[in-house]
Amino acid sequence: MGGFAVNSALVIFGLFLGSLQGFFPVASSFEFKHHDNRELLQVLETVHQTCPNITRIYTLSETSVMGVPLYVIEFATQPGQHEALRPEFKYIANMHGNEVLGRELLLKLADYLCEQYRANDPEIRSLISKTRIHLLPSMNPDGWKLSTDQGGQDYLLGRSNANSVDLNRDFPDLDRIIFGNEVLHINHNNHLMDQLTQLDHPVQPETLAVMRLIMSIPFALSANMHGGDLVANYPYDASRSGASSEYTETPDDETFRYLSLSYSLPHPTMASPKRRACELNDGENFGKTQGIVNGAKWYSVRGGMQDFNYLSSNDFEITLELGCKKYPPQQELQGEWNANKASLINFMWQVHTGVKGIVRDSIAGKPISNALIHVKNITQINSTHAVSQHINHDVTSVFDGDYFRLLTPGQYLLTASYSGYKPQTRRVKVQNPRHHEATRLDFWLEPVDSSGPEFVPLPSSVEAEVSPKSNGYFRDDNPLTNDFSQIHGYGNENQEANQENLTPPSKDWLVKFMYQQIANM
Repeated sequence: MGGFAVNSALVIFGLFLGSLQGFFPVASSFEFKHHDNRELLQVLETVHQTCPNITRIYTLSETSVMGVPLYVIEFATQPGQHEALRPEFKYIANMHGNEVLGRELLLKLADYLCEQYRANDPEIRSLISKTRIHLLPSMNPDGWKLSTDQGGQDYLLGRSNANSVDLNRDFPDLDRIIFGNEVLHINHNNHLMDQLTQLDHPVQPETLAVMRLIMSIPFALSANMHGGDLVANYPYDASRSGASSEYTETPDDETFRYLSLSYSLPHPTMASPKRRACELNDGENFGKTQGIVNGAKWYSVRGGMQDFNYLSSNDFEITLELGCKKYPPQQELQGEWNANKASLINFMWQVHTGVKGIVRDSIAGKPISNALIHVKNITQINSTHAVSQHINHDVTSVFDGDYFRLLTPGQYLLTASYSGYKPQTRRVKVQNPRHHEATRLDFWLEPVDSSGPEFVPLPSSVEAEVSPKSNGYFRDDNPLTNDFSQIHGYGNENQEANQENLTPPSKDWLVKFMYQQIANM
């Protein structure tokens, strides 16, 4: 009996200590330093061991040229699976191996998210409960090692991968396709991989791995991290005319500017007009443009990851140039974290801007994936005039019929359409309140039995309600909601993947296509 009483007392004391977790800071063992490729994984494993219920570590389908795995850490309340109406977000860093700050920022960000979740920080807990977050600290570990082994001070050494290929020029050139469609008045403005008939080069394994990631997970927002300047760069990266410098707007130019400002404005110096340019002789001071720039206006890039995301998927991606120094000394890393922390968190919240909802069959109630969502801006300018502009970049619904359409505040008409069904158009007002989920707008499509779109205005309140059920309405046991990334995951063993009946292009389709193209070269 005495032993039982002691054990019971210890259990009660342990529960008491656990209940105090939110009242005291949670200590972190994170060290600000340049972590090598082995230490990078150790940091991620420490985070996962500390927060096992909200994290998962997985590797991408391909290793680097030198065989180094490309590790991703995921944060979600149900790691390993897409949940309806919870948007997917990603950060990718160290694409250029000698641009290392983003790598260290993402390692610290992973540590911070876990630390603050355990400390019951309301903002971080809310963000993780509403979002599935993916962090890839190093896309180019081989370039990082080469740069580091040579002292990290060479402006170009280590930029490329081990095959001397610049990974940010290695993606399929979908800009060429979209600009050609515009010239020929072809009404195909999204998911352009099906128009890609040939490649002009074999893509690198790191590029292929990220392409498979993009094709497997329905990201709504992302950023890739670079160094050498201090600016948020937004699409298009390639110019329409082929000029080396030319402002080349996307149909979502207003939204991309909005997203870029969400990173630059919280940063202490990125948007400051008083700061000095990175290159004193001929560098442009982007602080005078609020810390943002159109990519093609700065300089035109073909085969970049940013435009590939936008034109191959539903993902809106920007590029973050994090500072003048590509390889800052270790003693500056903590200061850089402090400068970027608010921006990193604020940008992740932008995945909840705009509109989201579920597209369903109005008879059977089943979700419809791959439905097309088209947007027209009808924002009122004044008492007599309103915008009337189609945004010619459509997104599609995904596995549970859920869709995510990033938009700036205003009034819009959204039209959902799918083959065999009558299109449906609904009016919505977007307000984007801070740290709230996107406005909810569902569609119920009827089988075709008459011509013409159906217009269904919202009830008295134009802001659709958000269901308290995180998984949406009429949730069934359809396996489409299980893990569809299937990318060598580990660390959340009770989450089993299920790849059955997936309608979007699979990674196997992509690999087969790529290898066919390479074989035909």
